[in-house]
Amino acid sequence: MENGGYKESFARIETKYHVPKSSYEMLLSELEGYIKPDMYGNTRIYNIYYDTPDYRLIRRSIEKPIYKEKLRLRTYKVPDADTSAFVEIKKKYEGVVYKRRISLPYGEAKRHLDLGIPFQNTEQEILDETVSFTDVQIENEINSMVSLYKKLRPGMIISYDRLAFQGIEDPGFRITFDKNIRWRDHDLELKSGGYGSLILPEEDRLMEIKIAGAMPIEIARILSRLNIYKTSFSKYGRGYAGKLENDRRGSRKYA
Repeated sequence: MENGGYKESFARIETKYHVPKSSYEMLLSELEGYIKPDMYGNTRIYNIYYDTPDYRLIRRSIEKPIYKEKLRLRTYKVPDADTSAFVEIKKKYEGVVYKRRISLPYGEAKRHLDLGIPFQNTEQEILDETVSFTDVQIENEINSMVSLYKKLRPGMIISYDRLAFQGIEDPGFRITFDKNIRWRDHDLELKSGGYGSLILPEEDRLMEIKIAGAMPIEIARILSRLNIYKTSFSKYGRGYAGKLENDRRGSRKYA
């Protein structure tokens, strides 16, 4: 189902590629004729990743288990309390990404997550069809995750600029390019904007190819010709590695 143009849930394969500045324009040129800008176009994305005090979720994720999951709060602009926001669970099992999300005002969403208040639509709202049964199911998944891990709190902010495309022949085929990817583990409030430390060189891109089935052979040939190869890349994981390095530097400084 969709909410305001955004899908509430889906399952797909996501493959990531580090595209250096020197290859980016050539790659776009080669892809012309296969892709076009999608309905989201060029956006700025802001995320708060929620985790346990000892960063259990991201530590498990970077161990590359068969199953892993993350919880985040996302907006598409610097929010105020009433800005539309998305609470998202992102799960990955045997290489397939499953995403579930609900939409509600930023201030309300953050209060629920920060205080551990369960998300719950009333029975009357369901009967009046102001919410769907899918919304309720996703809320239950989020509540179960919060209950399972306990004491989840804001762990890191990740922000970036995204340029999004879809296939001309297959709209379900998507390619996104993210740049200016930044992280911070302090001032964990999206109202403060997207400042922070860079994860990649500023003009490099993280490309993600998102598809339900097999990679189109024409796209695979373009990537091979330009020597662009898939890589394991987690924005939150890279941010966490940066945090650990900063912590080590701080420890050495005061040793």
